[in-house]
Amino acid sequence: MTKEEELQQVSAFPAGEKNPYGQFFDGQSYLAMLVKGPVNVANVTFEPGCRNHWHIHHKSGQILIVTGGRGYYQAWGEEPRELHPGDVVDIPPEVKHWHGAAPDSWFSHIAVEAPVEGSGSEWCEPVSEEEYNKLK
Repeated sequence: MTKEEELQQVSAFPAGEKNPYGQFFDGQSYLAMLVKGPVNVANVTFEPGCRNHWHIHHKSGQILIVTGGRGYYQAWGEEPRELHPGDVVDIPPEVKHWHGAAPDSWFSHIAVEAPVEGSGSEWCEPVSEEEYNKLK
């Protein structure tokens, strides 16, 4: 199977285009905005080994709904949580965290965010190779 075929099969939702926020990811990710409005809904797809940097959503949290593959979520100071289709992660505002694909699996999730006045994301340091390589 080609990379393009794998990309299109990881989720029932469109993979979209190369992520314009790619500078905050290690590896390649794709973004498809599904809804823009009072609630933003996006499908984010990660190639195997891709993950975003540690980040914080200020004033507004985020909900992740896993739709394909296998990945991880980790909040600062906590152990990583393995994610599979059907898992939901409710990330409160002001929690430093990262999420992304397992080293050997594509991964896709729907990200839901309610825009709040003054909200925004603060991008922090990358997940270290040492931390990431400890994952199963």
